[in-house]
Formats: sequence, C-alpha cells, structure tokens
Amino acid sequence: MSAYYSVLKLRLLNGMQYRAAALAGVATQFFWGFMYIMIFEAFYEYSPYTPPISLKELITYIWLQQSFLAFVMLWFRDNELFTLITSGNIAYELCRPCEIYGFWYAKLLAGRLSSALLRSFPILIVAFFLPEPYSMTLPPNVVTGILFLLALLLGLLLLVAISMYIYISVFYTMSPIGSTLMIGVLGEFFAGLIIPIPFMPDWLQSIAYMLPFRLTADFPFRVYSGHIPQNEALNGILVQLVWLVGLVWLGRIALNKALRRVVVQGG
Repeated sequence: MSAYYSVLKLRLLNGMQYRAAALAGVATQFFWGFMYIMIFEAFYEYSPYTPPISLKELITYIWLQQSFLAFVMLWFRDNELFTLITSGNIAYELCRPCEIYGFWYAKLLAGRLSSALLRSFPILIVAFFLPEPYSMTLPPNVVTGILFLLALLLGLLLLVAISMYIYISVFYTMSPIGSTLMIGVLGEFFAGLIIPIPFMPDWLQSIAYMLPFRLTADFPFRVYSGHIPQNEALNGILVQLVWLVGLVWLGRIALNKALRRVVVQGG
C-alpha cells in the first residue's frame, strides 16, 4: 500500500502545478454552466407539463457537474499510460515490484483529484454568490451533505474503475481512440451529463438504472439537492459499493489476462 500511496501523493502534487490550465478550465466551465442553465430556463418557461425536477435543483445539479467535472468525465485520460501500452514501454511497468492495476489506479485517481481541487472551489464559491436564478443552494440539511460527500467519493472511485477498462482494452486494439470514444460517449450519456436521468423516457431510465454510470454523477448530484431522499441515498451508496468491488475485481482479472498475452520486441 505504501507504493500506491506514494504514487498517489506524487502525482497529486505534480498535477497541482498546472494552475494556468486550471484557470482556463474554470472559465470554460462557467461558460458551459451558464449556457446549460439558460437552455433549461427557456425549456421550463415554455414547457406544457411539470418537469420531474425543479429548476433550482437543476441549476444546483449543473453547477455541481461543472465543479466536479474531473470526477465524472470519462474522456479524461492519461496519455502516458496509452503510450506505455502502444510503444512497448509497458516492459518497464512489468519490472515494478507492485501490482500494475493498483499502481495505475492510483495514478488515475491522483490526476482527477488534482484537477478537481484546482477547479472545484473557485466555481463553487462564485456559484453560491451569483444572482438569482443562477445561484446554487446548500444541501437541505447536514445529513444530506454528508451523504453527498460519501456518494461523490464512491462515484469517483467507481469512475476510475470504469476508466481502467479503457486502458485494458488498448492491449487488444492498440488504439486508444475507439475505446475512449465508445465508453466516453455511452458513459456520459447514461451518467446524466448530457440529459439528467429524470428527463429521460421511462424505458431509457430503466437502462440507465441497470448501468453503473449514473452512480458516478447523476446520483450524487441529486442526493445533494435532496431530489433523492436520504433512505434511497443510503441504498444507492450500497449499490455503489457493490459495483465498485465487482468492477475492480473483474478489472484486475482482465488486466492480468491481458498482461499474459503481451509480447514486447526490441533490441
């Protein structure tokens, strides 16, 4: 565990150095946040039926999405790992005295944490002080806030476990583009990052609830706003844990199987 903790710490400190890129990302996310809010504001004003989630809850949902984008976006990738696999330098990784799955998992987790730490606080602080109707609100109570933090953390761990499958697939395809696009587009849609899950038709919601993607974004964000009650939030957290254990276990098996097929040539 000390090796995994060390790589997590070093990668986290390294990622915290890119402050200029983080500020540019904050500006971009504010642009997208305002754009989404204005689109939904127009939708709510002229909608002939009552939406499944209030506008205020939706605005909070959008600002949380923009604040913690590094926690929930599947297209966030580590090109260094892709290069290791496609160039044959994976041989150096095989010489490390630790398990590759845990080592890579720690690296990916640190990259997302450092990006989120630099971007989330500026966005959250400004979002709380925006004029109505663009400002976000606090959770309904302290218990809901604690459940949100727990759901957000488990969602992050779950997303990293899902993203590991992108890197594992490159051992077979030798091209990161297809895997990233396929899993990224599918995952973001069913995570509620394009259309919140409550706005989907019932048959599409049924599919979303069978997949783990919504547990990384839609679930914690709706827990924060109180749209998901506390008892349902607790059940959802248990489901997150089950998915996390299952995906990590299967991911380790898949990676070990891929490594046994690796052939490295060179002089």
